[in-house]
Amino acid sequence: MTAPRTAGASTPGASTPSASTPGAPAHPRRRAPHAPATLREAWIALAGLSAVFLFEMLDNSILNVALPTIGRELGSSTTGLQWVTGAYSVVFGGSMLLFGAISDRFGRRRIMLIGLVLLGVASFATAFVTTTEQLIVVRAVMGVAAAMTTPGSIALAFRLFDGDDLRVRAMTLISTAGLVGLAIGPTAGGFVLAIAPWQVLLLINVPIAALAFVGIKAGIARDAVADLHHDPIDVAGAILGTATIVLALVSPTLFVNDGTGSWAPWAAAGGAVVAALAFVWRERTARYPLLDLKLIALPLVSSGLAYKAASGLAVAGLSYMVTLQLQFAWGWPPALAAIGMLPQVVVLLASGTFVGPFVQKVGLDRAAWLSAAAVVLGLAVFGLFSSFGYIWVLIALVLVALGMRVVGVVAGNNVLRGLPANRTSIGAALVDTSSELATGIGIAATGTILAAIFTGNIASSNWSAAQGAEFQLAITIAGLTLTAVAAALVAFGIVRSRRVAVSADTNAATSSAIDAAGDADDADATDTSADTDTDATSATQQAI
Repeated sequence: MTAPRTAGASTPGASTPSASTPGAPAHPRRRAPHAPATLREAWIALAGLSAVFLFEMLDNSILNVALPTIGRELGSSTTGLQWVTGAYSVVFGGSMLLFGAISDRFGRRRIMLIGLVLLGVASFATAFVTTTEQLIVVRAVMGVAAAMTTPGSIALAFRLFDGDDLRVRAMTLISTAGLVGLAIGPTAGGFVLAIAPWQVLLLINVPIAALAFVGIKAGIARDAVADLHHDPIDVAGAILGTATIVLALVSPTLFVNDGTGSWAPWAAAGGAVVAALAFVWRERTARYPLLDLKLIALPLVSSGLAYKAASGLAVAGLSYMVTLQLQFAWGWPPALAAIGMLPQVVVLLASGTFVGPFVQKVGLDRAAWLSAAAVVLGLAVFGLFSSFGYIWVLIALVLVALGMRVVGVVAGNNVLRGLPANRTSIGAALVDTSSELATGIGIAATGTILAAIFTGNIASSNWSAAQGAEFQLAITIAGLTLTAVAAALVAFGIVRSRRVAVSADTNAATSSAIDAAGDADDADATDTSADTDTDATSATQQAI
């Protein structure tokens, strides 16, 4: 029987932060056998992992531009459109920790391959969708597939190489594929809608899943038994965690749709609180918790998660609001709206070569908070000034593109540096959970505010002047609300990362003092020895 994990206990094949260095990176890690010395040596694996990340980032972004078309063809309500994108994010974020733990237990490569098959099947099912409800179900299944594949992709990329330099470069390459997908999604989607039905936008996932399956199957070896943990899976914790997330995101929508006089929204909100408290109690008392809460308390981990959450909140809210504003409020056709999103693509592609030098110049921690702050600033610009014309939308898109180009790499790398080696999948799951939950919250909050303020069907083709004013008011309130929350997350991340720096400086000073004391002791010993030798020599000479 495997011994239960206890605080401070070491795990086979892993190293934990030193007791004298709270939140210090969990290094050194065991060197992977035959670790590639260059990115070129691992190109097959990186191609497969990049395809996985491409799907994750492309999925919602390419669908955003089609929301007006989907709403008109399927007769979707404002809430229905919200859950076409929100169902994916909620299920993805809600089940990520479970599949991260399963991947660490049964093999990251194995779970990823199963998830890719599920992704291909669910994406193909889009061709047969005829109602909004059916589409929401398909999107939820795709969220499960994403939860099975994404944590393993980051963990495998991190474990594939030795040294932070190659890891940062590999993650930069993989994130480039994802961020390009996020950026070109609206542009490509707009042009596709001009010549093909909207279902094609999700069917594109089928060849992406096939490419990822082949690349990972051929380029990545099976997980070594020593790299996996053997603790039982905390099913109760997984159920409670998922229930907390889903109920917390559903309750605001129920309050808007059913009103405060209905029992359903109050039941959902109360259920979320009860499930959250039960989850914390379960994770504190279980012999084998799904999520060791002590890991989140580590400064490197908590700061990285805060930055990712802030970025996810801002990016999701901005993408959703820009799409609706360009097409609904300003009446732009999908192709023109796609061109309006094009500057984001240009910035993402052009700034890729500057990520490495920027990180080397300012350091991982500073790069993380600077990039997260840029994303939040872009959201603030949109919320305050988007009503004054497209130029302000353009500025917001550029700021967000510059920030998210960096934050995805450095924040995730910081989290994984702070964790034991055999917990990298759960660590990667934490990274993506924070981002996806923030995405779900951003979409749910924006959709809820829109539904509360906007009267009538948002998918209708002709708005009155009053509806236009309501929409702009809702966009402003939603943008500023998300900005305030994201800014608070960035501030929290800065405070936590500074704690790591202070601890490192303190330990360095202590180490220097110890070394200096040791040198002084050595010098005294040498002087004493020399004096003794001199006295002995003098006595010998006198005796002779």
